[in-house]
Amino acid sequence: MNSKILTGIIFAFTYLLLVLKPKIRHIIAITAAGIFIALNIVPIKTVIPVINWNVLGILFGTMGIVTMLIDSKIPAYLGDKIIDKMPNVKMAIFALAVFTGVISAFAENVSTLLLVAPVAFSICERIDISPVPVIIAIAVSSNLQGAATLVGDPTSMLLAGYAHMNFLDFFWYNHHLSIAFPTEIGAVAAALILLYIFRKETQPIHLKERTVVKDWFPGILAVLMISALVIASFLPFKNINGAICVAFLIIGLIYEFAKKRFHMLKDIIKETDWETILLLVGLFIIIDALINVGIINDIAKFIASLSGGSIFLGYTIIVWGSVLFSAFIDNVPYVATMLPVAGGLAALLHAPAELFLFGLLIGATLGGNLTPIGASTNIAATGLLRKKGYKVSFGDFAKIGVPFTLAAVSAGYISLYLIMKPFIK
Repeated sequence: MNSKILTGIIFAFTYLLLVLKPKIRHIIAITAAGIFIALNIVPIKTVIPVINWNVLGILFGTMGIVTMLIDSKIPAYLGDKIIDKMPNVKMAIFALAVFTGVISAFAENVSTLLLVAPVAFSICERIDISPVPVIIAIAVSSNLQGAATLVGDPTSMLLAGYAHMNFLDFFWYNHHLSIAFPTEIGAVAAALILLYIFRKETQPIHLKERTVVKDWFPGILAVLMISALVIASFLPFKNINGAICVAFLIIGLIYEFAKKRFHMLKDIIKETDWETILLLVGLFIIIDALINVGIINDIAKFIASLSGGSIFLGYTIIVWGSVLFSAFIDNVPYVATMLPVAGGLAALLHAPAELFLFGLLIGATLGGNLTPIGASTNIAATGLLRKKGYKVSFGDFAKIGVPFTLAAVSAGYISLYLIMKPFIK
């Protein structure tokens, strides 16, 4: 059998399993990668270079530091301070959602949700309102800003690895505003939607109990790590962001051991998302197989034919197609697959590569908010509500998720194109 056809069949079956069996997606990806290696579609001597160790280092390092940060209670303390200054429930929910978005730009989304959700439940219990729309608002806000920074989401780490972007490249890239700007424009539009949805919740609110910070050092460590990533942006060395994140995690562990808090190592090992790390290892190998046999190029040519040679239409297909796909399937394997497709499409249409790469991330990162199964954070949010005895229907989620997503994606889609328009020939 032709190697391209065989690779296509294996990939299609693998992707179908990733959609149907998300709980074992890491096992599926590693198994498929092993098959491609066994068939020599990905030569075994190229496996180590194919795996993007820089991306894995960023993911592992930031997850560990976030675990220490959550344990310190610093984010919960900051959330309490913000909520206590709000005049009513509407503004408290709005502030909590914005705060969640800001935190998730630098931390893993599910961890951010688990950090903020107890505050939201407390507010809802105090004033006797359903926590369902509030927790949904927090979940979609957590998903929103992952594309804004290098460390905000696995998808942004994949983008950085593919395009060799450093921390500052997410703010200024190739002499123009970068992906953080349209992401924040989308965040503003989505925040206004939340204000409208919760416009009737005008009850006054004041917190009776405030979180006490256990240790400020993890906060200092996180700030120093971000500062180091910024400084590294000015250095000639490439692909050192992962090493920086891991180095700061090691510093944090040394500090914890010096304080005789040996449990922190166990906590970090437990809280690290090993499934996503293994998924990415498998995906790096799978995508290399697709590149080797020419399937990635074929997909790019197909989208180019659909666009009729129009850069704007090609960009529109990438953004809104990503929204549609990410509403029902995990955006990590989708983005991993589509990054080289977006890059190839840009070359075929003679467009700036970042127009399609950034458009892909905006559509895929924000698109998951359309449905309760479109992102891990949404699944975790509905799980938290079920444990509290609240059922969440598709309609309950859609009342917030759909207008929130459409506002955020539309604003990001338009603003990114306007940023890039002067660079389109």
